[in-house]
Amino acid sequence: MSNPRNGDTKPPCLPRNGLVKIPTQPNGLGSASITKGTPAVKNRLCQPSSVPAILSPALAHRSDLPIPSLASPLSLAALAGVSSPPGASLVGLNTSEGSEQPSPERLPGSPSERQLAVDEKILNRLFWYFSACEKCVLAQVCKAWRRVLYQPKFWVGLTPVLHTKELYNILPGGEKEFVSLQGFAIRGFDGFCLVGVSDLDICEFIDNYPLSKKGVKSMSLKRSTITDAGLEVMLEQMQGVVRLELSGCNDFTEAGLWSSLNARITALSVSDCINVADDAIAAISQLLPNLTELNLQAYHVTDTALAYFTAKQGYTTHTLRLNSCWEITNHGVVNMVHSLPNLSVLSLSGCSKVTDDGVELVAENLRKLRSLDLSWCPRITDMALEYIACDLHKLEELVLDRCVRITDTGLSYLSTMSSLRSLYLRWCCQVGGGTQPCLGWHGGEGKAAGTSLGTGHELGLEELELTNCPGATPELFKYFSQHLPCCMVIE
Repeated sequence: MSNPRNGDTKPPCLPRNGLVKIPTQPNGLGSASITKGTPAVKNRLCQPSSVPAILSPALAHRSDLPIPSLASPLSLAALAGVSSPPGASLVGLNTSEGSEQPSPERLPGSPSERQLAVDEKILNRLFWYFSACEKCVLAQVCKAWRRVLYQPKFWVGLTPVLHTKELYNILPGGEKEFVSLQGFAIRGFDGFCLVGVSDLDICEFIDNYPLSKKGVKSMSLKRSTITDAGLEVMLEQMQGVVRLELSGCNDFTEAGLWSSLNARITALSVSDCINVADDAIAAISQLLPNLTELNLQAYHVTDTALAYFTAKQGYTTHTLRLNSCWEITNHGVVNMVHSLPNLSVLSLSGCSKVTDDGVELVAENLRKLRSLDLSWCPRITDMALEYIACDLHKLEELVLDRCVRITDTGLSYLSTMSSLRSLYLRWCCQVGGGTQPCLGWHGGEGKAAGTSLGTGHELGLEELELTNCPGATPELFKYFSQHLPCCMVIE
C-alpha cells in the first residue's frame, strides 16, 4: 500500500494474506490465469476501488487526517444517509505496516462520527465497495472492523493461495511450527490453493485447518510433490472435496488416481502432470460418474482415451477443455462427440491436429454448445466457420486466437449468428484486410459476402478482440464503433 509518510509507492493491488480472486466462469478449476477475456477482466482485482463519490467537497482537502491510499476517504454518515453534524471530519485509515491499530476512541472526529465508524450496520454496507486486497488491509484497522469484515459473506468467491514457506513459522530454536489457520476458518473459506507442498505439508494442513474434514469443497495443488500416497490420504480425509485441481504435480501416477479418486468429485482439472496419459482418463471415466467438468492438459493423451467416457457422464458432463492435447485428432473428436453429447462448453485449444472435418463433427453433434475455443488450431480454415454458423445456433462465445488461416470470408459466415456475444481473433494474421465482414456486421442491411446464407441477422456482439491482427486498420475500428455501438472492440 502507498504510504504518504515514507514515500513508498508499492502498488495497491498486491494481494494480502495470499488472497486471489477466482473468476465465476474460469478457464478451468481454480485457474489464476485467464486465457479468454480482456486485460480489464484479467486485472479487475487490481483496479481502484469502486466506492461512490460520497465525500463532502468541503472536507476533501483536509490535511490533518491520515488519508488511506487504498481508496478515497469516506464519510460514513453520508453512506448511511445521515447528515453530518456541523464541523464533522472524516474517518481516516492508517494502513502503514507496523503502525499501531487505532481504537475507536482515538479515531479523529466528533464523538458521533467515532460512533458511526464502528457502527456494524453502516460497516456492513460500506465494506461491500472494497476489493479483497483492500478488505485485508481494512481488517487491520481495529477489532470492530475486523469483526465485521471476517464475516464469510465478504469472502465468497475467493480462494486463499498458500505457498510452502507461508505454512510454517520458524521458532527461536530453529524448529518449524505450522501457522494458525483460525483466521481463514472464521471467514469460512471452503477452497484452498496450495503451492509447492509435499505429502507432509498436506497432512499438516488437514490437521490444523478446522474445516478441512467436511468444510473444504475445493482443493488446488500446484507445482507440488504430492505422491500417490499423499493424494489418497488427502481425498480420504477431506470428505467434502468435490472440486480438485492438480497442476504441475509430477510425482503422482495413474495408479494414484485409480486408488484415490472418489465418486463425489464433480469437477476435475489436471494440467502439466507428466504421468497423465490414456490410463488416467480411464480412471477418471470409471471412478467419477457424476463428473460435470473436466479440464485436461496432457501431452500424451490419445484418441483412444476419449472413448472411455460412460453413458452416465454423457448425461452429466457439460464442460470439457482439452488444452494442448497434441495427439488428439479428428478420430478423437468422433469418440468425444458420441460419448459426451450434452456439452455446452468445449475447448480444443492447442489440439493442432484437429482440422475442419473435426469442427464439422462438433457442429453437427454438439448443438447445445455455448462456448467453443479453437485457439492455436492452425489447420482450421474458413470452412470450419461455415459449419459453426450453420449448426451452432446457441453459441455465445467463440475463440479463434492464432487460427492463422481464418480470413474475412470466414468471418462473414459468423455475421448470421445472432446468438454470438464474444468473438476473439487475437493474432489472426489474415483478418481485417478487407470489408467483407463489415457487410454483415452492421445490423443486417448487407449480404454476407461469399455465402448463400442470405441477409445477416442483427449481430448481438458485446465483445470483439482483434489484438495483433495486422490487417485491422483504424478505418475498420472506426466502422465497428459506428455500426456496433453496443460492442466493446479491443484493438
